[in-house]
Amino acid sequence: MSKVVLFIATSLDGYIASADGTVDWLFHDADYGYREFMSSVEAIIIGRTTWEQAKTFETVPFAGKNIYVFSRSNTEQGDDRVRFVQDDVVNVIDTIRAQITKNIWLVGGGDLIHQFIASRLIDEFRLFIHPIVLGHGIPLFHPQALRTDLTFEGSQSFPSGLVELKYRRSSSPV
Repeated sequence: MSKVVLFIATSLDGYIASADGTVDWLFHDADYGYREFMSSVEAIIIGRTTWEQAKTFETVPFAGKNIYVFSRSNTEQGDDRVRFVQDDVVNVIDTIRAQITKNIWLVGGGDLIHQFIASRLIDEFRLFIHPIVLGHGIPLFHPQALRTDLTFEGSQSFPSGLVELKYRRSSSPV
Protein backbone atom coordinates (compact mmCIF):
# COMPACT_ATOMS: atom_id res chain seq x y z
CA MET A 1 0.00 0.00 0.00
CA SER A 2 1.14 3.55 -0.71
CA LYS A 3 2.62 5.41 2.24
CA VAL A 4 1.87 9.04 3.06
CA VAL A 5 5.23 10.71 3.61
CA LEU A 6 5.70 14.12 5.19
CA PHE A 7 8.95 15.25 3.52
CA ILE A 8 9.50 18.78 4.78
CA ALA A 9 12.06 21.38 5.79
CA THR A 10 11.83 23.13 9.13
CA SER A 11 13.84 25.61 11.14
CA LEU A 12 15.57 24.39 14.29
CA ASP A 13 12.74 25.95 16.31
CA GLY A 14 10.05 24.12 14.33
CA TYR A 15 8.78 26.59 11.72
CA ILE A 16 8.09 25.60 8.09
CA ALA A 17 7.88 29.20 6.88
CA SER A 18 8.46 32.72 8.12
CA ALA A 19 5.46 34.56 9.56
CA ASP A 20 4.70 36.03 6.10
CA GLY A 21 4.83 32.57 4.50
CA THR A 22 8.23 32.98 2.84
CA VAL A 23 10.84 30.26 2.81
CA ASP A 24 13.82 32.29 1.60
CA TRP A 25 15.89 30.78 4.42
CA LEU A 26 15.82 27.27 2.90
CA PHE A 27 19.07 25.83 1.55
CA HIS A 28 19.21 25.24 -2.20
CA ASP A 29 22.89 24.32 -2.43
CA ALA A 30 22.40 20.55 -2.77
CA ASP A 31 19.83 17.90 -3.68
CA TYR A 32 19.49 16.53 -0.11
CA GLY A 33 17.88 13.32 -1.45
CA TYR A 34 15.07 15.14 -3.27
CA ARG A 35 15.44 13.39 -6.68
CA GLU A 36 15.56 9.94 -5.13
CA PHE A 37 12.54 10.76 -2.98
CA MET A 38 10.60 12.10 -5.98
CA SER A 39 11.18 8.84 -7.82
CA SER A 40 9.28 7.05 -5.01
CA VAL A 41 6.28 9.41 -5.22
CA GLU A 42 3.27 9.24 -7.53
CA ALA A 43 0.92 11.76 -5.91
CA ILE A 44 1.36 15.11 -4.19
CA ILE A 45 -0.92 16.47 -1.46
CA ILE A 46 -0.57 20.21 -0.92
CA GLY A 47 -2.49 23.12 0.53
CA ARG A 48 -3.58 25.92 -1.79
CA THR A 49 -1.27 28.59 -0.29
CA THR A 50 1.71 26.24 -0.53
CA TRP A 51 0.67 25.35 -4.11
CA GLU A 52 0.68 29.04 -5.06
CA GLN A 53 4.18 29.35 -3.64
CA ALA A 54 5.38 26.18 -5.42
CA LYS A 55 4.32 27.69 -8.73
CA THR A 56 6.80 30.54 -8.15
CA PHE A 57 9.70 28.06 -7.82
CA GLU A 58 9.16 26.10 -11.04
CA THR A 59 7.28 26.60 -14.30
CA VAL A 60 5.72 23.15 -13.88
CA PRO A 61 5.83 22.20 -10.19
CA PHE A 62 6.14 18.50 -9.45
CA ALA A 63 6.26 17.53 -13.13
CA GLY A 64 4.93 14.05 -13.89
CA LYS A 65 3.06 13.71 -10.58
CA ASN A 66 -0.65 13.80 -9.79
CA ILE A 67 -1.33 16.81 -7.59
CA TYR A 68 -4.21 17.22 -5.13
CA VAL A 69 -4.56 20.80 -3.90
CA PHE A 70 -6.68 21.21 -0.78
CA SER A 71 -8.58 24.48 -1.00
CA ARG A 72 -11.37 25.98 1.10
CA SER A 73 -12.87 27.67 -1.97
CA ASN A 74 -14.04 25.95 -5.11
CA THR A 75 -13.15 28.71 -7.57
CA GLU A 76 -9.90 27.15 -8.78
CA GLN A 77 -9.84 25.13 -11.96
CA GLY A 78 -7.69 22.03 -12.18
CA ASP A 79 -6.67 19.90 -15.13
CA ASP A 80 -5.89 16.24 -15.72
CA ARG A 81 -2.82 16.48 -13.46
CA VAL A 82 -3.91 19.05 -10.85
CA ARG A 83 -7.13 18.53 -8.90
CA PHE A 84 -8.55 20.98 -6.39
CA VAL A 85 -10.30 19.16 -3.54
CA GLN A 86 -12.38 20.13 -0.53
CA ASP A 87 -13.23 16.65 0.71
CA ASP A 88 -12.20 15.08 4.00
CA VAL A 89 -8.51 14.07 4.01
CA VAL A 90 -9.34 10.43 4.79
CA ASN A 91 -11.64 10.17 1.75
CA VAL A 92 -9.06 11.77 -0.52
CA ILE A 93 -6.26 9.45 0.65
CA ASP A 94 -8.49 6.39 0.25
CA THR A 95 -9.30 7.49 -3.32
CA ILE A 96 -5.67 8.16 -4.19
CA ARG A 97 -4.43 4.87 -2.71
CA ALA A 98 -6.95 2.98 -4.85
CA GLN A 99 -5.42 4.53 -7.99
CA ILE A 100 -1.65 4.46 -7.44
CA THR A 101 1.18 2.13 -6.45
CA LYS A 102 3.90 4.56 -5.32
CA ASN A 103 3.95 6.85 -2.30
CA ILE A 104 2.05 10.05 -1.56
CA TRP A 105 3.99 13.17 -0.60
CA LEU A 106 2.34 15.45 1.92
CA VAL A 107 4.06 18.76 1.12
CA GLY A 108 2.22 21.11 3.49
CA GLY A 109 1.14 23.63 4.75
CA GLY A 110 0.66 23.68 8.45
CA ASP A 111 -3.14 23.38 8.58
CA LEU A 112 -3.14 20.44 6.17
CA ILE A 113 -0.38 18.68 8.12
CA HIS A 114 -2.46 19.13 11.27
CA GLN A 115 -5.47 17.46 9.58
CA PHE A 116 -3.32 14.52 8.51
CA ILE A 117 -1.90 14.10 12.01
CA ALA A 118 -5.38 14.30 13.55
CA SER A 119 -6.52 11.56 11.15
CA ARG A 120 -3.37 9.47 11.74
CA LEU A 121 -2.60 9.41 8.02
CA ILE A 122 1.13 10.16 8.00
CA ASP A 123 3.12 6.93 7.76
CA GLU A 124 6.61 8.42 7.51
CA PHE A 125 8.10 11.70 8.72
CA ARG A 126 11.22 12.99 6.94
CA LEU A 127 12.19 16.26 8.57
CA PHE A 128 15.01 18.39 7.20
CA ILE A 129 16.19 20.62 10.04
CA HIS A 130 17.87 23.82 8.85
CA PRO A 131 20.41 25.42 11.21
CA ILE A 132 18.40 28.60 11.74
CA VAL A 133 16.18 29.87 14.54
CA LEU A 134 13.37 31.95 13.05
CA GLY A 135 11.80 32.94 16.37
CA HIS A 136 8.29 32.93 14.92
CA GLY A 137 6.47 31.81 11.81
CA ILE A 138 4.22 29.02 10.61
CA PRO A 139 4.72 26.03 12.93
CA LEU A 140 5.26 22.52 11.63
CA PHE A 141 3.07 21.10 14.38
CA HIS A 142 0.03 22.78 15.93
CA PRO A 143 -0.05 22.77 19.75
CA GLN A 144 -3.33 20.82 19.75
CA ALA A 145 -1.98 18.08 17.48
CA LEU A 146 -2.63 14.58 18.77
CA ARG A 147 0.07 12.52 20.36
CA THR A 148 1.72 10.41 17.68
CA ASP A 149 4.26 7.78 18.68
CA LEU A 150 7.13 7.48 16.22
CA THR A 151 9.91 4.99 15.65
CA PHE A 152 13.32 6.41 14.73
CA GLU A 153 14.50 5.15 11.33
CA GLY A 154 17.73 7.12 10.93
CA SER A 155 19.41 10.45 10.42
CA GLN A 156 21.82 12.04 8.02
CA SER A 157 23.86 15.19 8.46
CA PHE A 158 25.13 17.33 5.61
CA PRO A 159 28.18 19.65 5.37
CA SER A 160 25.82 22.66 5.24
CA GLY A 161 24.65 21.92 8.79
CA LEU A 162 21.28 20.59 7.63
CA VAL A 163 20.17 17.36 9.33
CA GLU A 164 17.56 14.90 8.09
CA LEU A 165 15.58 12.96 10.69
CA LYS A 166 13.51 10.01 9.54
CA TYR A 167 10.72 8.42 11.58
CA ARG A 168 7.83 6.10 10.89
CA ARG A 169 4.54 6.15 12.75
CA SER A 170 4.53 3.41 15.37
CA SER A 171 1.89 0.75 14.90
CA SER A 172 1.12 0.66 18.60
CA PRO A 173 -2.05 2.46 19.61
CA VAL A 174 -1.74 5.66 21.62
